[in-house]
Amino acid sequence: MTLFIKLLLAHLLGDFLLQPGKWVIHKSANKIGSPYLYLHVLIHFSLVLILLGNYTHWRIALVIALSHFVIDLGKLYSESAFTNRAVPFVVDQFLHLLVLFGCAYYGNIIGQLDYLLGLVDWGLVTAVFFLTFPSAILMNILLEKMSDQISLDHKSLPNAGKYIGMIERLFVLIFILTGRWEGIGLLITAKSVFRFNDLKESNSRKLTEYILIGTLLSFGLAIVTGLIYLRF
Repeated sequence: MTLFIKLLLAHLLGDFLLQPGKWVIHKSANKIGSPYLYLHVLIHFSLVLILLGNYTHWRIALVIALSHFVIDLGKLYSESAFTNRAVPFVVDQFLHLLVLFGCAYYGNIIGQLDYLLGLVDWGLVTAVFFLTFPSAILMNILLEKMSDQISLDHKSLPNAGKYIGMIERLFVLIFILTGRWEGIGLLITAKSVFRFNDLKESNSRKLTEYILIGTLLSFGLAIVTGLIYLRF
């Protein structure tokens, strides 16, 4: 585990701290012709050697550096095919993590995977997943007739309400699992403060009732889910 943590730290330092924004822009524009791509790979190679503190691990550093070059190159040439830049970024980071995991546990990858899967709390995974997209769809169905009666005179970010709801439900679940029930009250207060101007400007009782019902329903789903998880 210590080896993997050191490799992960080297990756985080190299990809986020020691890679200026102008390097990212230059690599995106010039791709394989960008000298920053090779400098970036060299930095990763050096960081692995430094953090491992043992130059006999040069093979691991070399494998990570070469794989980093290939993965980054694949990202540079494929990112234009995606409208959402988050997709190639997530795939890129996931592949890097796979390489790091393989280098750290190359002698017993199957055994380590089996051990990690044994640590997974599947009940918690199910609860977390339920409070994201399934709960968002459920709330959309339950509030559909009400939302048709609400006329909004201002623009908002696409799907912003859905993602805000997901995040707030996950916060509620965390508060319940850690026994910090007062955090739920703080979250409701914070949301009320942010919503105050919208409600004041609209002066619409329907909108106020709709937001109140939606908030209580969202928090209620999270609380019930948390209690069920704690019980079973």
